[in-house]
Amino acid sequence: MPPQIPHAQPGVPDIRGPFRYIWWLIRSQPWRVLRGGFFGTVWMVGLAVRPYLISKAVDDGLRAGHRGMLLLWVGAIVLSGLMLAWLGIMRHRTMTFVREDASARSAEVVLRHLARTGSALSRRLDAGEVATVSGRDIQNVSHVLTFCGPGIGAVVAYAAVAVVLWTIAPTLAVLVLVGVPGVVAVIAPLVRRLERVETDYRRRQGALTARAADIVAGLRVLAGVGGRGLFAERYDRQSRKLRAEGYRVAAVNSWIEGLAIAVPAFFAAIVVWVAAHLAATGQITVGEMIAVYGYCSILAIPCWMLLSSAHDVIRGRVAARRIIALLAVSPDEHGAVTAAAPAGPADLHDPDSGLTVPAGRLVAVAADDPGTGAALADRLARYATGEVTWGGVPLRGVPLPDVRRRILIGDHDSYLFAGPLRGTLDRGTPADVTAGVHAAAAEDVVDALPAGLDTDVDTQGRTLSGGQRQRVRLARAMLADAEVLILVDPTSAVDAHTEARIASRLRAARAGRTTVLVATSPLLLGQADEVAFLRGGRVTATGSHADLLASDPAYRALVASDVDAEVAG
Repeated sequence: MPPQIPHAQPGVPDIRGPFRYIWWLIRSQPWRVLRGGFFGTVWMVGLAVRPYLISKAVDDGLRAGHRGMLLLWVGAIVLSGLMLAWLGIMRHRTMTFVREDASARSAEVVLRHLARTGSALSRRLDAGEVATVSGRDIQNVSHVLTFCGPGIGAVVAYAAVAVVLWTIAPTLAVLVLVGVPGVVAVIAPLVRRLERVETDYRRRQGALTARAADIVAGLRVLAGVGGRGLFAERYDRQSRKLRAEGYRVAAVNSWIEGLAIAVPAFFAAIVVWVAAHLAATGQITVGEMIAVYGYCSILAIPCWMLLSSAHDVIRGRVAARRIIALLAVSPDEHGAVTAAAPAGPADLHDPDSGLTVPAGRLVAVAADDPGTGAALADRLARYATGEVTWGGVPLRGVPLPDVRRRILIGDHDSYLFAGPLRGTLDRGTPADVTAGVHAAAAEDVVDALPAGLDTDVDTQGRTLSGGQRQRVRLARAMLADAEVLILVDPTSAVDAHTEARIASRLRAARAGRTTVLVATSPLLLGQADEVAFLRGGRVTATGSHADLLASDPAYRALVASDVDAEVAG
């Protein structure tokens, strides 16, 4: 039997605001929410029935000496207890379904959106942010829906108790009507403070999770260059800051929870004292005084439920903002199709930088700032907005599937799936695979594995070293045989001898096809047909590697610093 999908069609979430998103979750299951509200209200109001029954048993049975009436009211008390137990079970069961439905719906929406956004997500949100949104934040939002059941019931029960107390003594009703809002007024500032500290805590938690993911992903490399201790120290420092922020959140939480018990208890003591005074002066009966005490005790539950719901709303609002931020990340837009893709190989031109990549040539881009080089690569591959033209037509107007099929960007962060290495590299004939592995100088990687290409590797190739992973990614990019291949620092994690082999083999393997190398390595730059020096985001000089070394001091300094870094490493 195929696995059941909780929500094959979860619907379209409303991401115009956190409460709109929560309201969408409520509207997605209206009948279940109504059932939860019904059972929650009847159960909460039913709690106030027992003090009334006890007061009748005292006044009509015990004080009057009427055994039959006493047994009758005692039976009613037992029956009401059984009914309340059943209502409590149904309330809890229904609200659990409500929360689980909301969690499953949010998870389905988030996962579908993650699948749609693809590479756009990693450029706008880090892994830690996604991890925290996909876990705890979804649960926090679903808990807000508890207000639809016990929360509404608490409001109705509060009103019902006030009405009943009015029939006993208007003074007591006034105390209740004024006292409960007073409790809320005392705690409301703390609730607002909780929202601020909770927001900051969740932001820091996402950043720390991202750092942990980065450290784990690069653990072998860090150990190899002696940087593991440095990163561990930084992680420890951030952890201590997060712990201190967690203490702030816990302190506010503890005050809210403490006041949620202490203030209603103090308020109940005042009401009971007034009721005792009224009973002593004969204004109410002893049974009514007992009932008042029961009502006050019952009111502690609605008060606690309302404050707990307020706490859930604050946490849920913070979490909903984070979910909305993720859902607001738009995938790479197809845009309006205004031009057909060039029929064959064509020049790429980026007006923002002034770079022109002639078709069929190996062009290297040496950028004084790695960020501007990476941004240029994204524009050329249409992963970022720009005015790039391809064969004279705007790249953004070409059908996106055509762009993705013919222009490929390969970087050292591209994903490696778990499974046999052959599955990652199996594109074309065995001879093609061999040629791709050779071009990436990855023969020793395959030979070192127990079963060669049939060896299983972990997710992101974590069983491989940093240099081995980089060469596997390069081999995969070469095997794609794209018309235009854009490589960003493809040899940053390998030694100089391996880099020299890759540089020469890369030129041979890509002969006659368009290739863009974003790098500052002289070994790669020396193999290029043309080198463009990107300074301040603009191309300031072009020519061969040797010509630029001789004519441009800034270029010479950039390449020299790269050589010094390699020697120091």
